[in-house]
Amino acid sequence: MQKVTRTFDILDRLKHEFPNKKVLTGKKGKEWISYTTSEYIHKTNALSAAFIDLGLTQGDKVVTVCNNCPEWNIVDMALAQIGAIHVPLYPNLNEEEYQFLLNHSECKMVVVGNAVLYGRLKNVINNREQEIKQTIALSPIEDLTNINDLLTKGESLLPEMLDKIEEIKSKITEDDLFTIIYTSGTTGASKGVMVPHRAMVTNAIASSKCQPLTHHHKTISFLPINHVYERMLNYHMQYKGIEICYAQNIGTVIKDLQEVKADIFTTVPRFLEKVYDGIMSKRKNLTGLKAKIFDWAISVGEKFDYHKLKNPIYRLQLIIAQKLVFSKWQEALGGNVKIIIAGGAALQPRLARIFSAVGISIQEGYGLSETGPVIAVNKYETEDRMIGTVGPILEGVSCKIAEDGEILCKGPNLMLGYYKDQAYTNDVIDKEGWFHTGDIGVLVDNKFLKITDRKKSIFKLSSGKYIAPQIIENKLKESPYIEQIMIVGEKQKYVGAVISPNIDMLKSWAKENEIVFKSIDELISSEKVIKFIRQEVKSFNKLLSPHEHIKKIVLVADEWSTATNELSATLKLKRNVVAEKYEKEIQSMF
Repeated sequence: MQKVTRTFDILDRLKHEFPNKKVLTGKKGKEWISYTTSEYIHKTNALSAAFIDLGLTQGDKVVTVCNNCPEWNIVDMALAQIGAIHVPLYPNLNEEEYQFLLNHSECKMVVVGNAVLYGRLKNVINNREQEIKQTIALSPIEDLTNINDLLTKGESLLPEMLDKIEEIKSKITEDDLFTIIYTSGTTGASKGVMVPHRAMVTNAIASSKCQPLTHHHKTISFLPINHVYERMLNYHMQYKGIEICYAQNIGTVIKDLQEVKADIFTTVPRFLEKVYDGIMSKRKNLTGLKAKIFDWAISVGEKFDYHKLKNPIYRLQLIIAQKLVFSKWQEALGGNVKIIIAGGAALQPRLARIFSAVGISIQEGYGLSETGPVIAVNKYETEDRMIGTVGPILEGVSCKIAEDGEILCKGPNLMLGYYKDQAYTNDVIDKEGWFHTGDIGVLVDNKFLKITDRKKSIFKLSSGKYIAPQIIENKLKESPYIEQIMIVGEKQKYVGAVISPNIDMLKSWAKENEIVFKSIDELISSEKVIKFIRQEVKSFNKLLSPHEHIKKIVLVADEWSTATNELSATLKLKRNVVAEKYEKEIQSMF
């Protein structure tokens, strides 16, 4: 069997280790439809043959714009094994963004998921009709070639093409470029990260050793598969033979989890926050003994720490809490979830404790598009997990902390550089080959990496004291009444905060306190509400250093999201956007 050094070698591993097993599953209508290993490999080869017949050659760029589905993987592997460069883009961009990315990538073909997505791309594609030779549709779209027609054509070509495909594959090395991933970015234009096979493959194999699940288990995929994080974990799951079930969309995840009964899934902290808030919102309907038991179980969960499991009294409390309360949390997630892999942003330690108390192993990790992506991750074994950190450095990856606290990384997981931007590549990779992440961190116990902030986010007060906003923001978001928050105060005497409250929780509080309002604006303008949120902030100030205390706040009615541009595609805060949007409100605090 071929050693796995290139992404498409995973197909060979599947063929030998997990023959005729369900490997990719998607939902069409009300039915879950699966591809077995043999079907996956056959369709991949057929599509490769069809792509060659269309004139695609090694180095040609192909853009895909579609939602998560099994067919995405067939396209991905078919391109990889003929040396074409896959350029997957987010399906929720606007026309201007697509215009820039299709031009910048110099793509020769576009694969689009459905008619809605094609509507966003049609003008851009038409404007580049000389360069874009073909547009392929994954679902029926009038006037476009359908992938099923391509597969049929490819199957007829396979007898004469298979040797050619094998010849092309034999010349592709682990150091060759196989994909360009455009960063979602919280500032500035997207950068095209050039990822070689070795970066993604070494990351997938090393991270697969961090959890014990096997080909007998299932995962559900709902984060955008074009993003490096979810994509690498797709290879990770395939490498282990774990069946990947693709959720229909983010709104159906809980229902889909209950149907497929997944054992593991990948998420961003925001999803866990939503799950937690949804469960906690039901608390208000409880009374008497049930309410007391629920509150007691939460208090037990919030104290969770792996070291406390050695304490027989705490262990007994946890068993009782799991039986009486937390078992219902498990049922809400399908009843089988053993592991949740969290990344993309900082996870509140409180959430890590609660979900760990439920009986789910929370494996928080850290990395960037430029690093394959994983640099560090908490493993399944108790001795290799620490809540509040992103875990030990991943096998094969080198990491060190610079004098100014910046995290530096080196290893086979590194990108080749930024597409068409050697100057910026030279800025982030020094002469010794260390990639400068832009994140500030420390090694706890000389083992567990802890991220403290983004280097560019840290600012000084007029007193000269440094403020690391992300630490403070993450702490304040533990309040059920604070949905999003941005800490401000650069060059000012004190710290301020722009707060987007959890409107549902605030409405419930207002109702309980007999506050009448006609609109959200009226609600957040209420003196009682402002006073309440100030008290909430004040309670968290006690956990901060004196110079970090939040002295002034501004409440805003807007819900921050990717659609309104306050959050990136990976749900990170776009500080520049928020600062510009609420410039007057921020100035009013100082």
